[in-house]
This record gives sequence, structure tokens and C-alpha cells, in this order.
Amino acid sequence: MSMTLALRSRRPHRSLLTHAVLGVSVLFAFALPTAVQAQSAIVRGLPDFTELVEQVGPSVVNIRTLEKVGSDGNGNVDEQMLEFFKRFGIPVPPGLNPKNPRQDKGSGEEAQPRGVGSGFILSTDGLIMTNAHVVDGADELVVTLPDKREYKAKLVGADKRTDVAVVKIEASGLSAVRIGDVGRLKVGEWVMAIGSPFGLENTVTAGIVSAKKRETGDFLPFIQTDVAINPGNSGGPLINMRGEVVGINSQIYSRSGGFQGISFAIPIDEAVRVADQLRANGRVTRGRIGVQIGQVSKDVAESIGLGQPRGALVNGVEPNSPASKAGLEPGDIILRFDGRDVEKSTDLPRIVGNTKPGNRSTVTVFRRGSQRDLTITVAELEPERGDRRAGAPEVRPPAGSALPALGLTLSELTSAQKKELNLKTGVRVDVAEGAAARAGLREGDVIVTVANVEVGSVKEVEAVVAKLDKTRPINVLFRRGDWAQYAVIRVAR
Repeated sequence: MSMTLALRSRRPHRSLLTHAVLGVSVLFAFALPTAVQAQSAIVRGLPDFTELVEQVGPSVVNIRTLEKVGSDGNGNVDEQMLEFFKRFGIPVPPGLNPKNPRQDKGSGEEAQPRGVGSGFILSTDGLIMTNAHVVDGADELVVTLPDKREYKAKLVGADKRTDVAVVKIEASGLSAVRIGDVGRLKVGEWVMAIGSPFGLENTVTAGIVSAKKRETGDFLPFIQTDVAINPGNSGGPLINMRGEVVGINSQIYSRSGGFQGISFAIPIDEAVRVADQLRANGRVTRGRIGVQIGQVSKDVAESIGLGQPRGALVNGVEPNSPASKAGLEPGDIILRFDGRDVEKSTDLPRIVGNTKPGNRSTVTVFRRGSQRDLTITVAELEPERGDRRAGAPEVRPPAGSALPALGLTLSELTSAQKKELNLKTGVRVDVAEGAAARAGLREGDVIVTVANVEVGSVKEVEAVVAKLDKTRPINVLFRRGDWAQYAVIRVAR
């Protein structure tokens, strides 16, 4: 009897367990397809760039720049670049082969390799867009198409302030890119780059848009991405998933000189605007009004009754400038210019720069608690070479700090400057001309190493340079703000 009762008492539990197992099985059976579907949706959501490469690839070109130097039999080839190709077993591009230099017969000069960059075809008749720093200082330009055809290119025009250049080859029936709408570009959107990093033609990399209108201190706001960009990618296109060009790959943020996950592209709408002027006039004209400006801090905005920080604070007004004649005063805050809001100080140079010289514009300023409108006639911004004002005396290197062979005038960094830049060593560039200017150095740069030797004073730089062979390229690692990059100075011309 007790055994029977015991057996009966176990049946409900076994039945409950059975139902529980069946319930879990049924639940799992329903859940499994849902999980598989979700996984499939994720997989389907990943981009496929193969069609984009086939579509845009024929429009991307390689640009080699050559520099004419006296034929001394040394080749004068960048040995570090050659070492890179040898170390990784990569075939040396023809333009970098010291055994086969290009020679300009009859002139006694050899056209030696100077740099490698990228570009993309704007029109079927051979107009090509690239970066200004790719073609800067080059004596010859050689464009290689994806089908390996080579053309000598002519520089149509270059604008250093926006780093945009246009070159032309004599060809027809080329595959031109389609220009996209930067306004439709979204943060998080997939994008792709094609270029020639380290001379490796038709290299494809991809990533996402990390930010838009990123301020880097340059004349234009940038598109920030995490697309892998390296030396040689400069001038190549940034492409959206519709196969349209939305930017020109131009810069990277790096403390080491190599790609660290942050790259910048020039918005294509701004680049096209510049390119149109270069094609029409060979240069870009910009407006100027003659003010020095700064940011409006929150404390200042609140203390003067402006409320939210906005606009551009006028720190100084140049004598006899358009701003002076219009009645602008130091301490004014420019809120609007020519009908456009000035949200931050960096907006003003771009708005004024895009205004046609001679235009009479209305400028709205906040002065001593109230707003007022002033009328200003925009002048033309002076040519960028040297950026010196008319009649200003030429800057002469102070004694003991000049390196005339390199075209450099240097000074020591203060302790405060080193702390601000997070540097233990380095020297400041006060003047860069000649060979240094051709290499891309400019006033305000901080040189960290010369020929791979760390330098902390002007005397150390002089000591290093004194030991170098001036007929060979000299590599310099320098900082520009938070940016670290290399320049190769070639003294021989």
C-alpha cells in the first residue's frame, strides 16, 4: 500500500517534468528561427564593396611627382622608401627604381622621384582632382590610369589653403566619377577609399563616417572617418555606398606618423567650388575684412548679456582695412555676415573667404549690450605665398639660429610650450623657405627629429645637419598642433 502510494506520488512530478521539457523544446523551436533570422539580418546588413570597386575603380589614378635635379650620378632616390619596399617584398614601382632614372635629354637634368599620391577623374576629357600638397613643388607630373596607361599631366591650378588641386591629361573617353551630396552624408555611414598608399596602386580600404564638420584649424571643416589612410592615399576619393565621391582623402591624425584610426577628407562640395575657380582663373580669390578674431567663451557671453556663446570676438582691427572703415571695433562680437549666422569664430573666415571681393555686405555685431548692423566692402585676400602684407619688411633670420642650406630659421621651445604640446624635446620653425618650404614645412611647426635623431635645441639640429650629406634627402619628423608627419628636405636643386 505504501509502495503504491509512493509510486502514485511520483507520477505528477514526472508528468510536470515532461511538460517542462516539452515546453522548453517548443520555446527553443520557436526561438531558434528568430535568432537565425536576426543573425541573417545582421549578415545581410554588412556592406559589399565589390560593385563599388568595379564602378569607381576605373576613375581613380596614381600620381607620381618628379623633381629635376643636376645629373650627379647619385640617383638621389629616397632610400627609406626603397627600404620599405624591399623589407616587405613589394615590387619597387618604376618611378622609384634608382637604376632606371628618368632623364630630360638635352638639359643635363634628371627628373627624380619626389612623391606618390592619388587622384580621381572629374571629366571624360582628362580633368583630375587631387590634393595641392601632392603636386606642390613638382617639376613633372605623371598620371597612371588603372589600365596602366601613363600620361604627363599639366597643373591647371592648386590652392594650398584648402589643399585642392586640378591637373589635366590629354586623353578622352575616360571614366569620370559621380559627385555626391555631402548634405546627405550621415555619421555612422559606410564609406570607402581607393588610392595608392606607399605607391601600392588601386588599394581599397573601408570604414565609417566618424564625424562631420570636424574643426582642425584649416580653412575647411573636414569629414572624419576611420578609413585606413596612409602616405600615397592623399588626393584619392572618399566614396559613399551609392558610388558617389563625397570627399578627398587629405590628412591623418597621428602621433607616430602612421595611421591610428582617424583620417580626414575635404568635403567634395567645397572642393568642387575651389576646382571651378581653378579651372576658370588658375587660382582662387577670397574675401577679407581685416580683423583678428577669437572664440566667445561661455563666461564672456554670460557676463556681457549675449546669453549663449556664439559669434566671433573681434580682438583687433587692422588700420585702413575694410573692417576699420566700416566702424568695427575691438570687443565687438560678429553674429551675422552677409545674411549668414556666425555660430563660432571659425565660421567667419570661411564665410568672408567665400564672399566675392568688392561685395558690399551687412555685418551684425553685438556691442555693449545691443546689436547693430554695419555695411562693409569686402577686399581681396592677398596671395598665400608668404602671406605678407604690402610694404611689410621681409623677415630676416636672427643670427645664430638659421640653417640657410635647409632654408630654416629655428628657435627654442619654452617649458610652457613643451608642456602644452606634451613634448620633451623639439625646436620651433620661425621661417621656412627654399628647400624646407618645398618639403612642406612652415612657420609654427615643431621639429622633433632630424635624420632620425631626436633634437631638443637649435645647436643639436645644427650639429646633426653638419654631419649629413647635403646631396641626399634629409627626413624631418615634425608636429603641427597635434599632428605628426614627416617631411623630406632635398637641398640639391
